[in-house]
Amino acid sequence: MVFSAIRIGVRDLGWWVCDYVYALRGQVRALTGASAPAALAEGDGTPIVLLPGIYETWRFMEPLASVLHERGHPVHVVTELGGNRRPVAESARRVAELLADRGLDDVVLVAHSKGGLIGKHVMAFGAAGDRVRAMVAVATPFGGSRYSRLMLTPSLRAFASGDATMRALNAAAAANARIVSVYGTFDPHIPEGSELAGALNVRLDTGGHFRVLADPRVIAEVIRVAE
Repeated sequence: MVFSAIRIGVRDLGWWVCDYVYALRGQVRALTGASAPAALAEGDGTPIVLLPGIYETWRFMEPLASVLHERGHPVHVVTELGGNRRPVAESARRVAELLADRGLDDVVLVAHSKGGLIGKHVMAFGAAGDRVRAMVAVATPFGGSRYSRLMLTPSLRAFASGDATMRALNAAAAANARIVSVYGTFDPHIPEGSELAGALNVRLDTGGHFRVLADPRVIAEVIRVAE
């Protein structure tokens, strides 16, 4: 039993290291990327809207966006989110405005971490929710994270399960049927995990909070929902 626990601990540590290597590459890409997001919005397939996580710009999800765009899907970027530090409700309003301004319907939201909370807020509250077919959320803290209360910034403390917005999202269970929640076996940022009652839950055989975005099952689930 002790040996098994040590083996699991070493495995999780390895995943954690790989996770932050992936995150670092994503942040470097955010600083150095030069491609225009408007080019991604061309295509005849089901429209995709990217919702990155906290402290992430859309470029963090650019590899995923490129694959979807190559399959003919117009991929829309909410540049107004910036680095995604604003409260969930305010960010959801900006997403809803983009859906309305661009006349997007039957949309599939593809979200990472906090982006999944923003997406569910759009789906659950307001008329824009009718424009969304489904959401594939990767490593989203639907039940909150116990680590949030230890954080120094309000934007991170907002992920506490007792936060008013988190409680409202938890109560909005009707939207869960249109959500696919994809998450790893181990998430260093969300010890509670990302399982969501009433949603389609997809647990990967790998771990991490960031690098799970690159798992082939994420693309497969988006394709399944969109195509």
